[in-house]
Amino acid sequence: MPANLSTSVTIDAPPSAVWAVVSDLKRMGEWSPQCRKVIVRGGGPIAKGTKMVNVNREGLKVWPTQSMVTEFEPDRAIAFRVRENKAIWRFDLEPAADGGTKLTETRDVTNGTTAISHKLIDAFLGGEARFEADLVTGMKQTLAKIKAEVEKAPARRSA
Repeated sequence: MPANLSTSVTIDAPPSAVWAVVSDLKRMGEWSPQCRKVIVRGGGPIAKGTKMVNVNREGLKVWPTQSMVTEFEPDRAIAFRVRENKAIWRFDLEPAADGGTKLTETRDVTNGTTAISHKLIDAFLGGEARFEADLVTGMKQTLAKIKAEVEKAPARRSA
C-alpha cells in the first residue's frame, strides 16, 4: 500500500498571506514540478466542491486527472481529492511562534489508491518506491516555490 507523504516549511509571513497564495490552486503549475496546469471547471473562484482538471507531466509523459476541493478553511487548510487514484492532497497552515506560518503539504492515501493507479505507476513511472520518492522531492520544491512567492511580497507582514 502506498505511504502517506508529508513535508513542511516555515514561511516568514502570517497565515493570511500564505493562504492568499496557496489557495489559488489555478497557480499550482507555477510551483509543482509534476502538476503543470490546473483548470477550474466553470472558471469560478476556488471553494469546497470546486471541480478541476489537472495536467500532470513527468519528462515526456503527460496525463490528466480530475479532482474536487474537499476542504476549504481560509487561513487554515485546503484539500482536494483526485478521482483517478483517490489520493487527497492537502495544505495545512499553522501560525508559527515568530509570527510566520508553518505550511505542510500532505498526500493522504489512508484509504488506499486504485488498482489502475498501481499498474500505471509500475508500468510508466518507475514503480511505487521511485514514484513516492519523486513526489516527496516535488513536494519540497513546491513548498520552496510557494515560500519564495509569499516572502517576496512587500506587504507580507501586514497581511
